[in-house]
Amino acid sequence: MKASPQHRLVLITAPDLKSARALAKAALTRRLAACVNLVPGIESHYHWQGTIERSREVLLILKTTARRLRELEALTLKEHPYDTPEFLVLSVTAGAQKYLAWLSANVSNPPGP
Repeated sequence: MKASPQHRLVLITAPDLKSARALAKAALTRRLAACVNLVPGIESHYHWQGTIERSREVLLILKTTARRLRELEALTLKEHPYDTPEFLVLSVTAGAQKYLAWLSANVSNPPGP
């Protein structure tokens, strides 16, 4: 096990598989994430415009690095069909050394200054 100060998990919900797949493909194509898991069939309950809503959604779990978060958020806000898409970032405290190396190798770093 290795400490992982630069790796992040990002949670995004989408209204359907088509939208989720499009977001996943866009993030992977731009190398903003090394892997995206799609978890279909979740039931979300939430406050929206003064009422409590319920809907079926797809949860995206993206594996990325801290350096790519701003670009990943910008992509999500641009491409997501919701007015207010979920974009939550979780720090990864540790993980298998080989997996973390693979993750880092498959998320390209943005151009430096």
